[in-house]
Amino acid sequence: MGLHHVELWVPSLDRAVESWGWLFGALGWARYQDWPGGRSWRTGDVYVVVEESPALTSRSHDRMRPGLNHLALHAGSRESLDALVASASDHGWTLMFPDRHPWAGGPEHYAAYLEDRDGFEVELVAT
Repeated sequence: MGLHHVELWVPSLDRAVESWGWLFGALGWARYQDWPGGRSWRTGDVYVVVEESPALTSRSHDRMRPGLNHLALHAGSRESLDALVASASDHGWTLMFPDRHPWAGGPEHYAAYLEDRDGFEVELVAT
């Protein structure tokens, strides 16, 4: 048994598709589902949904509140991770902790922490 899917409710589907769509594509995930207000990407049996639901009670996300803090994703080699970081700002992502990058998670953890324009964080981990 394992993770089936994750659904992120976002304040702007267009912004989410620009940032998350680029990232999932760059990581080799396939576009999976499309509907008015939502899209998903899949790798293996796991998929991630971004949806701009009419039932949202807030138009902002705060990773410091209870709920989702971040998603951590495998990013391949260190070189692959570095290439993702180099392109991330062109797709709405900002590098977090730049003074400690790529060791912000500790001396044995080569990773990048990125935040999109809506405050969602992703941790990209080199394998």
